[in-house]
Amino acid sequence: MPTWDEVTVGTAMAEREYGPISRTDIVQYQGASGDFNPIHHDDEFAQSAGYPSAFSVGMLQAGILASYATDWLGPRNVRKFGVQFREQVWPGDRLVCSGAVVGRDDAARTVDVELVATRVGGGAAIKGTATFVID
Repeated sequence: MPTWDEVTVGTAMAEREYGPISRTDIVQYQGASGDFNPIHHDDEFAQSAGYPSAFSVGMLQAGILASYATDWLGPRNVRKFGVQFREQVWPGDRLVCSGAVVGRDDAARTVDVELVATRVGGGAAIKGTATFVID
């Protein structure tokens, strides 16, 4: 983990690619979360709702983005984490996560980061913000 002096406004996190997201990844997340909405695993159901196929559970991407950030700044250091869902993620999509420090509170020794997971060949699937304390 970086030290306080290494984390300044503008410090960028190294990009990381995840995927391709498989139907198995989606179903495993559904099992872990207890969210068994068929729109995420049943193509016929998703198509009857107007989608081309089943698509990923948004919280799977949120978990990927959170893991990306905590791998850099530490899970015990999270003080706040929020996301905004932007675009569906489909089976076969690859996500590229990136982030940067956008704020720093010297008194509290916290940093604010902005995060994004972008679909390769698409747009931002999910955007996030987080606050971390830096020991």
